[in-house]
Amino acid sequence: MDIDPLTGLPKDLGAFEEISKENKIITITTAKKKFGKKYTIIEGLEDKGIDVKEIAKKLKNKFACGGTYKEGRIELQGDYKNKVKPILVELGFNPENIIIE
Repeated sequence: MDIDPLTGLPKDLGAFEEISKENKIITITTAKKKFGKKYTIIEGLEDKGIDVKEIAKKLKNKFACGGTYKEGRIELQGDYKNKVKPILVELGFNPENIIIE
């Protein structure tokens, strides 16, 4: 087992998360729910190599909004459809695989 000299972690561990992020097809949509409020829904993130709850937390903090992670998708309160993609790219996701509907 090779150890990465920079992180001190096994090299396989770091590469796995990067590979799983690059190959994900992510869709971003909006939906109206109770009382006509808009929600931004991000689907396609669920994977063992990705901490989706941590991503949801970062997005909620960035937009100062409420939200949740359930049934394999992140739901943010409000319309952030066009603002989510640059943040996901910053987090290491492939911009070509992020689809805004």
